[in-house]
Amino acid sequence: MNTNKKMTTRMLTQIGMLGAIAVVLMLFEIPLPFAPSFYEIDFSEVPVLIGCFSMGPLAGALIELVKVILNIVINGTNTACVGEIANFIIGCAFCVPAGIIYRRRKTKKGAIVGMVVGTLCMTILGCFVNAYILLPTYAAAFEMPIDKLVAMGTAVNANITSLFTFVMFAVAPFNLLKGVLVSIIVLCIYKKISPILKLHH
Repeated sequence: MNTNKKMTTRMLTQIGMLGAIAVVLMLFEIPLPFAPSFYEIDFSEVPVLIGCFSMGPLAGALIELVKVILNIVINGTNTACVGEIANFIIGCAFCVPAGIIYRRRKTKKGAIVGMVVGTLCMTILGCFVNAYILLPTYAAAFEMPIDKLVAMGTAVNANITSLFTFVMFAVAPFNLLKGVLVSIIVLCIYKKISPILKLHH
């Protein structure tokens, strides 16, 4: 009983810690040449994915939740939390499938397959969430028509001429690139830091 309590306390501490690291990583954003300025890549999914691999997909989803809540507390929201909820959904779409696959096959190949599937899930879901939830919400929050958001896309990428092409040529490559970069980082560092995170001491 005492061991279980210790493990639960340690797990909650690690979820909080990884969530806090994720919030810090959200501050370092990299602009992309093919997308408007409000699409910037950050590496906040790295600690989430590490948590998924070391403690399971549910822990990963909780880290994602901690990240989003802390970000709202620290930075506030200008989309009535819709942007943050979308961020949570898209983040989970990447990390949870990867965590589920890795849990069933705890090998390097299992991790790679998980991250590939996660990247594809995030890209597909990201396109839908952006087209039907995020972009209309941003348009309403900043009181500008969707056409103006599309025009911001056209300014940096001539292929963007409509909401559909915006999603195809900005949102989809953005999520694919993010998934690939986060996966490479996790692949490089996971084995080095996983002993620290292992709960079975």
